[in-house]
Amino acid sequence: MSAFSLAGRTALVTGANTGIGQAIAVALAQAGAEVIASGRRDCDQTVALMGQVSDKAGRSLTLDFADPMAARDVFADQPIDILVNNAGIIRRDDAVDFTEGDWDAVMDVNAKALFFTCQAFARAALPRGRGKIINIASLLSFQGGIRVPSYTASKHGVAGLTKLMANEWAGRGLNVNAIAPGYIETANTEALRADPDRSRAILERIPAGRWGRPEDIAQTAVFLAAPASDYVNGAILNVDGGWLAR
Repeated sequence: MSAFSLAGRTALVTGANTGIGQAIAVALAQAGAEVIASGRRDCDQTVALMGQVSDKAGRSLTLDFADPMAARDVFADQPIDILVNNAGIIRRDDAVDFTEGDWDAVMDVNAKALFFTCQAFARAALPRGRGKIINIASLLSFQGGIRVPSYTASKHGVAGLTKLMANEWAGRGLNVNAIAPGYIETANTEALRADPDRSRAILERIPAGRWGRPEDIAQTAVFLAAPASDYVNGAILNVDGGWLAR
């Protein structure tokens, strides 16, 4: 079997409706996994795309992480080998004006839900002695940014929690890693890409000279889900075209 094959594995990808999450779900399916695509709304389009690259029966699962405990019972019902925590939200305002409501909403989805979803996965996977967790971090796991205080705090938290969980669970058969995407061509960056000045400024800093594609993140997720990464633990892999190298 190829070191990059996911045959015989089952994966849950959160936030799989569109963009990076959708690309990850499709890539995992193409690598041989049976994929459960979850989102606040149905992931029927993602399931259809998975059907184009795999004969495995992928399926959709509705999970709304406005309730951070939404996934607490998911892993008790079926063996899941791979967890990709991609669900996340962002709220923007100056730090001096940022509201408690916006702070709590972002932290609940991006940090609290991620932790308790990982916990529920680990409780099921640790007795089996095998499992892969892939968290989606951010360039703002390393940088401060502006006007996104709760997002920056949450993504720093994702990086820290990834390392903590790797420290606790690596010796018991689990791999816990994260991907920090750079500037990726998704609906979330459409306004940036449409602004000639801002887009040019971003591209001038990226050594690769282009925006990333969702598939760039997806193939990194396949690596972290596959046997090829069995000795990788606690890593935050920035997939950014060299942005952080500048």
